[in-house]
Amino acid sequence: MNKREFVKTVGGASAAMLLGPQLYAHAQRSTPAALAEDEPFWAAVRAKFRLAPEYINLENGFYCFQPEEVLEAFIGHVRRVNYMGSRYMRTVQGDNKLRMRTTLAALAGCSPAELIITRNTTESLDTVISGFNWDAGDEAVMANQDYGAMIDQFKLQARRYGMVNRFIDIPMDPTSDDEVVHVYARALTSRTRLLMIPHMVNITGHVLPVRAICDMAHARGVQVMVDGAHAFAHLDFRVPDLHCDYYGASLHKWLSVPLGAGILYVKRERIAGLWPVYGDGSPDDNINKLNHTGTHPVHTDLGIENAIAFHEAIGGARKEARLRYLQRYWSDKVRGTSKIVMNTPADTTRSCGIANVGIEGVMPSDLMKILFDKYHIWTVAIDGAGVRGVRVTPQVYTTTAELDAFVKALKAIAG
Repeated sequence: MNKREFVKTVGGASAAMLLGPQLYAHAQRSTPAALAEDEPFWAAVRAKFRLAPEYINLENGFYCFQPEEVLEAFIGHVRRVNYMGSRYMRTVQGDNKLRMRTTLAALAGCSPAELIITRNTTESLDTVISGFNWDAGDEAVMANQDYGAMIDQFKLQARRYGMVNRFIDIPMDPTSDDEVVHVYARALTSRTRLLMIPHMVNITGHVLPVRAICDMAHARGVQVMVDGAHAFAHLDFRVPDLHCDYYGASLHKWLSVPLGAGILYVKRERIAGLWPVYGDGSPDDNINKLNHTGTHPVHTDLGIENAIAFHEAIGGARKEARLRYLQRYWSDKVRGTSKIVMNTPADTTRSCGIANVGIEGVMPSDLMKILFDKYHIWTVAIDGAGVRGVRVTPQVYTTTAELDAFVKALKAIAG
């Protein structure tokens, strides 16, 4: 399915309806660069969300709620499933989930036979980690800046099978892709079987040169698993173009799907080599063997299609451009300011919407508290893996006026 057919399938009239015909038409005829700074357009998008008026939300990276049209569609799905009861579950549940999976695969640029719907990134990547045939002495390589849940799963395999985990530190502000690739390359040995890398570092927003790392690892016979929790529906890309073997992401972050949905991509030739977590009657080379979920909240699956329609109505490239613009809008105003420390690369190509900022002499937890208690700005404190600051994650509804307030607060605290 090509991009035009995809938009027509999940978007078309539904995309225009979710965003509004005029906004939809305006988005479609605008270039990403032009739309990124079109404040009236984004003010109209903001009106699609119900926002808490008592604080500025700059912590959408954990979970970004749905725009009202998507939320109402989701509530309709809940009502429909509740109304039909077991008849829904025994008749159309499977067909509908396959449709959502096919729609997601089109967005990811892969075959539906290589993708399943999970609950979140942790479940996706832990399925891969626990699905390996680990032998004592086998090695896995990852970064100290990787997400803790996956690191914990690797540690569990080390306790169970005697495999070995090797850690690297991702350069905070690299001067080239080669610098990042080289750090990973030095950690690989003849015993390395799996390399885990983040597409976008969750605590700093650093976007890694994934394809270059994958190509390097494959040349050494090492498989690569990518944590795409913060990249999917944030950056405009297609998973197969990354050349990775496995890719996991959450859909409740940048795609604004209701809580409880994620994806796992497994390259077709890697499926047979993974053990499923739960017993399943599917053939070894069928990805369905990894997706034995039992009875689960199927209405969440149905909300995926509506969230994708809203996302596609804006357009992936346009959304990426806006998020990058918002991050640079505030970070450029404080970078280089006395006592303010940016923990995100200065190169505009190495980050997008996420950034991390700290203030010398102020604990991250204190900075988070001051921002909320005194300035009514919600962020999250990060204090570990060489990063000390607050993570800032705006969304498409965030205004430049809100970011001006944030900049003013940072400078006041630093001063």
